[in-house]
Amino acid sequence: MQETKPPRLPRRARLVVPSRSDLLLRNFTELIGGPLGARSAPGIVSPGVFTVERVLIILTVLAALAGIAIKGYCRANGWETPGQFYSTCYSDFPDYFRNRGLGEGTFPFLSQGSIFDDPVLVGLIAGATAWLIPGEGVSDTRVLGYFDTNATLIAAVWVVTVLATARMSRRRPWDAAMVALAPGIVLAGTINWDMWAVGFLALAMLCFSRGRLVLAGVLIGLAAASKLYAVLILVAILLLALRTGRIRPFLVTSAAAAGAWLAVNAPIVLANPSSWGHSFGFPGNREAGYGSLWYAYNLVARRLRWTVLDAAVINWLAVSLFLLACLLIALLALTASRRPRLAQLVFLIVAAFILTNKVYSPQFVLWLIPLVALARPRWRDFLVWQGVEAFHWVAIWMYLGQVTSQGTSQHNIDMPYYVLAVAAHMLATAYLMLRVVWDIYDPTYDPIRRHDVDDPQGGPYEALPDWLRINPRHPSRAILPWREKRHA
Repeated sequence: MQETKPPRLPRRARLVVPSRSDLLLRNFTELIGGPLGARSAPGIVSPGVFTVERVLIILTVLAALAGIAIKGYCRANGWETPGQFYSTCYSDFPDYFRNRGLGEGTFPFLSQGSIFDDPVLVGLIAGATAWLIPGEGVSDTRVLGYFDTNATLIAAVWVVTVLATARMSRRRPWDAAMVALAPGIVLAGTINWDMWAVGFLALAMLCFSRGRLVLAGVLIGLAAASKLYAVLILVAILLLALRTGRIRPFLVTSAAAAGAWLAVNAPIVLANPSSWGHSFGFPGNREAGYGSLWYAYNLVARRLRWTVLDAAVINWLAVSLFLLACLLIALLALTASRRPRLAQLVFLIVAAFILTNKVYSPQFVLWLIPLVALARPRWRDFLVWQGVEAFHWVAIWMYLGQVTSQGTSQHNIDMPYYVLAVAAHMLATAYLMLRVVWDIYDPTYDPIRRHDVDDPQGGPYEALPDWLRINPRHPSRAILPWREKRHA
């Protein structure tokens, strides 16, 4: 009788150990015994109770508690101006609950005559959470309950975002610790509902990385219905489609995204067109917002008696500069010797949108944090960037405190220091973009591709041969799959 061999189990990949691959982390491991030994086998040997994902959840919960602690002054004394700015605990949740009718039963987009500045899905979340608060009227107790309810949901979405980032990183799940411990999320996570869009987009990228294109498209549509920036991922997917000549994944994902976005927005357009039109047109009609390049320029222009830019001019300049940045990113994607990774392209496009946009709210940093963890997981660059963003976060609240209190400059942050903080935030973001561009042109600097990996988030485009590449120097050079190039 012939002996049958047992089925061969799939081989488990070893994890990339942060203390081995990142010099900064290696230096910080001396207090806990130094870097992990060369003969250890993370990812193959069972870690016991404390798996990577469980540790990441613990870290995220601790960071979320720290974020609530930062709001302690306002939770104890109320969200009143200018105290909420000087105490750096401002949040849109109490403001919307008191001043947009949420505490009095108004449901955004569903109640006739309701006005809401954010996209439809955010309005529905804001209205649904207001229904959960017991009692009537706008009392301090109900305002606090509304804030705590939304902060708890934000923490849950934060955990989901961290797990999605870890799972789409494959051999580098510890990179998600950047998202779990990000100072930017600790400081700005509960300012607005932006974390919902970040979570939807992270789940969309996870589904795309696993080839679930329809589900990825639906999640992109939900993310765009929360914050419109999420639709920019489709531009990155289009560039990968052009490089590989595979258009179908882009079409399927885009169609699903459009369907999900319409499913959320179309009923509101039919039921309450004026409210939907206000939320959709609000960003284009508003003046330059705090934290943006254009607002900082106008501050300097008024003091130096230069020409002040009005809303129409700023709209034109912002759109033109963003389109120019997208064109440059497209040229980068089509001329690089090796196809860029999806996370790199999404990060560059979203960062360009943030830098050129006429509004930069402090919570916009949330959009970039998971993308940085995927595009360039280097702790030194990440912490420097986050430190600059924390400086900008403090500066904008101190400046708003001075504006709302009409206090003298002697006892407040003066305009030049606020402009300096805006410039520092823009330069730090531009530096990260430059590092990612460098990684694309020279993949030996890319922390991901150093480990014989093509594109963990690439999904249907991973390890495909190039179909289109603009290469004026070598127009006849054969284009091979990346694995063949590596071993040629």
